Amino acid sequence: MEINLISDTVTRPTEGMMKAMMQAKVGDDVFKQDPTVNELEELVAEVFGMEAALFFPSGTMANQTAIKLLTQPGDELIADHYAHIYNYEGGGVSFNSGVSCRLITGDRGKITASQVEANINPPDFYHSPLTTLVSLENTTNKGGGACYDMDEILAIKNVCDQHGLKYHLDGARLWNALIAKNQHPKQYGAVFDTISVCLSKGLGAPVGSVLISSKENIQKAIRVRKIFGGGMRQAGYLAAAGIYALEHHIERLSEDHRRAKELETVLKTLPWVAKVEPVETNIVIFSLQQGIEDANFMQLLKQKNILISSLGKSKLRIVTHLDYKQVMHEYVLEVMQKLEIPGFN
Repeated sequence: MEINLISDTVTRPTEGMMKAMMQAKVGDDVFKQDPTVNELEELVAEVFGMEAALFFPSGTMANQTAIKLLTQPGDELIADHYAHIYNYEGGGVSFNSGVSCRLITGDRGKITASQVEANINPPDFYHSPLTTLVSLENTTNKGGGACYDMDEILAIKNVCDQHGLKYHLDGARLWNALIAKNQHPKQYGAVFDTISVCLSKGLGAPVGSVLISSKENIQKAIRVRKIFGGGMRQAGYLAAAGIYALEHHIERLSEDHRRAKELETVLKTLPWVAKVEPVETNIVIFSLQQGIEDANFMQLLKQKNILISSLGKSKLRIVTHLDYKQVMHEYVLEVMQKLEIPGFN
């Protein structure tokens, strides 16, 4: 039995989800004639209290579309230096939108209102790029699943309003933050110009993200999605999985968080672990003591049928998810506690 903890994207549809997919009513979504896609978009927009939504093949495409909507070539956006839009979207910010990034070193991927204020270029100083957008990520991927407090989100919004900046949220794992912080989606919908949410991470759908915004922005987003090559036909089979996930898989995210927290607790007791980042949701990031090669350690775990990933720079990542059951969890905890590493046991 292989236990894959590389990401929460490795899940497979549940039996109920597969049934919903196979029973979906479909049409041609390029002509906006797929009833299930339309239903998903209306549902997500309603959940966040926003006007409209658009279904995308990936979170990267949804984020890149939002940036394209909210900026002009030559502009600059502000984000944390861990931001997914900068580190893991293939340079799309510059390639697709001609925009540069002002990167801030925040706390585990989270920036503050004062940091944003300090990094806005003077709009009348034409030698520097024009700051037009602030992008947050919640939860933070490279920051170990850390969550923003709503007070800080609102404080950054206030800075954006004062300076005429747009506000985007990369909410790939926003569902995890909502559960961990006991927040409501409409709190986010009332603040951001655009929000992207993923259905294929913690919620367990096989494919898909949704961009939420105003009707005007979403109408423009349809054109941008087309330019990016994202038009899909009978996408209702995928949208049905997303609807099922929204109806059945949000509350259970607390189980993933509990297991991640238990992994954190155990890892902190082990002599071969140098540091464990604070765990808030379903991501555990840790580093090994000097002298232990990450690749060798990952191979040791692989021999025990446990797969994890490396973030580089001596950081390893474990992500708990829908397919990571309690019996697997107990096995992983036992393996970690009994793992023999020469010089550290």
